[in-house]
Amino acid sequence: MTAHSHIPAPMPHIAIIMDGNGRWAQAKHRPRLFGHRAGVKTVRRVVEDARDIGVKCLTLYSFSTENWNRPRTEIRALFDLLKRYVEDDLEALHKNGVRVRIVGSQTGLPDDILTVINHVETRTRENTEFSLNIAFNYGGRDEILRACRTAMKTGIAPDELDEAKFDQFLDTADLPPPDLVIRTSGEYRISNFLLWQAAYAEFVFTDVLWPDFTKDDLEAALKDYFSRNRRFGGVKAVDVA
Repeated sequence: MTAHSHIPAPMPHIAIIMDGNGRWAQAKHRPRLFGHRAGVKTVRRVVEDARDIGVKCLTLYSFSTENWNRPRTEIRALFDLLKRYVEDDLEALHKNGVRVRIVGSQTGLPDDILTVINHVETRTRENTEFSLNIAFNYGGRDEILRACRTAMKTGIAPDELDEAKFDQFLDTADLPPPDLVIRTSGEYRISNFLLWQAAYAEFVFTDVLWPDFTKDDLEAALKDYFSRNRRFGGVKAVDVA
């Protein structure tokens, strides 16, 4: 499956739980930061590969609300990597029509990171060719709680709040739900990622550590996805092939 081969349509919204940076570095007897830096290089590559294949919407799980439990030096390093990624890649992303969104809570984030988030979202807001969503300081439970609080503050009556309206209070408002969730590194859990949105997503788990994730791995996950008959709670399958 390449840009020049037959690709089924429509292409799915892909969400990826990028896992394995630390173990990748440990296997090479290097510090965890070495793995995180390699992971950023993979992000660059996968964004390009996804666009090349024909994907239009990609969501990456970068930093979770639970990651605050990591050593302070590692947290600061992760923040700095986000800044560097934006500084190095923003203009190229903008030139290629990529809209970048940072989804997650802004509570507790330092001012320099908030400035970066505002800059990248403002710069790319009008782009429509590709949607890149980075889940940063994100947790599914936290998002749902924040959405509930926001809905309550609007004064909406409980019996008027349905799924469609609730969607608009989420960080991912106006984004389609993920069709395919990929998790790397051989772990088989969702880790508090897109709990509401991924209710009917298909999941693919791979043993590949994130820094080693390639276009071949992405295409293999898509091939698996397109081989399935998706079911949305009913007995009739929806053929996506």
